[in-house]
Amino acid sequence: MIFIMADDLGWADVGYHESDIRTPHLDRLAAEGVQLNRHYVYPTCSPTRVALLSGRFPSRFGVLSPLGSTTQMRGEDALLPLRLRQLGYSTHISGKWHIGETPEHRPLGYGFDTSYGYLRGQIDPYTHRYKLGNHVTFHRNDVFVEERGHVTDLITDEAVRVIESAGERPFFLYVAHHSPHFPLNESPKWIDPYNDAIDGIWRRHFAAAVTHLDDGVGQIVAALERAGLRDNTLIVFSSDNGGQRNWTAPESQYNGRYRPHETLGNNRPLRGWKGDLYEGGIRVPAFVNWPGHVPAGRVFDQPTHVVDFLPTLLQAAGGDPADVPVAEGIDLWSAVGEESAELPERVLYWKTPSGSAVREGDWKLIRHDRDQQTELFDVAGDPLEEHDLAGEQPQRVETLVGLLHQMAENDQ
Repeated sequence: MIFIMADDLGWADVGYHESDIRTPHLDRLAAEGVQLNRHYVYPTCSPTRVALLSGRFPSRFGVLSPLGSTTQMRGEDALLPLRLRQLGYSTHISGKWHIGETPEHRPLGYGFDTSYGYLRGQIDPYTHRYKLGNHVTFHRNDVFVEERGHVTDLITDEAVRVIESAGERPFFLYVAHHSPHFPLNESPKWIDPYNDAIDGIWRRHFAAAVTHLDDGVGQIVAALERAGLRDNTLIVFSSDNGGQRNWTAPESQYNGRYRPHETLGNNRPLRGWKGDLYEGGIRVPAFVNWPGHVPAGRVFDQPTHVVDFLPTLLQAAGGDPADVPVAEGIDLWSAVGEESAELPERVLYWKTPSGSAVREGDWKLIRHDRDQQTELFDVAGDPLEEHDLAGEQPQRVETLVGLLHQMAENDQ
């Protein structure tokens, strides 16, 4: 199993969503697998990563926004790698961790057999330093190291190394890419193909970063093919949140080395950006690919959520999702492969420092803490969230606000 996560990749930043960015390897995997057309994550990075590994809403651990050096999520809460290890899998991470940096909050204490990449978010692609000063955060097996090269290449190279050294034991590989998160620093090799196609310099750099990541995905697939493992490998791809609109490049960050990035991601036609509870912040490109096991070319239109991957991957590995009663997702495995399958009704829940949201059926309610404003959208009939129906449907608002309070009862 390989789970590939992009960082700040927007809805319209992949080729198969009619983007101006070229992603041939992702496009092929999506075309040969099942696209999760209404896949939800969280508005920022750490909450999504906590949800993936724990199978629980991240607010259960008090994680509402990007983390610093510590977290309330404990090692025993990382049920995805821990349960897969119990099922005989070796477990590996290459890339961004962002669930804590102190020794007790590093990947080897959270169910991973090997770890490589960086512990904090927002590093410089070449110096690998965290945004504030010369903070070292790159590591191998939880021990800080100095590396040379672009972070996208380093993450890809480590993923290929894991595949080539896998042997007979099944493995779970979590490839958490830096791209296309700011700051952007790509070589002409990746930028030049966009010189005539994209006007804005920073959108060109962003496109270059995405295509660079896509090339890494191609290298991972090629490594699987060389090892004779392609037909026996489930690949999942997702972004961690919606695209970011721009970045102001404060002088205090990266020693003032970067200029403002005026144009970054593209979530069109969805409303909102990274950090928002609108669809543009939480609905992202995602797909599942496994030759011979999931149907090629299917677009799955029912709502899925990052917490669903714990039960889904356990089921695919031969485990029993019922053995993880604290999991808050559902097993998608049979539904994504059957044309007529329906997912059970459930409530999806988000909480951030500035608000919260629930979705039940086709209805989504957003509560903004700052002004106590409540918005209601029929996200099936109005996926662009253009029509706030809160004033027209007070009874539904009351019901969903009640669900919101109910969901929050188990938060820290």
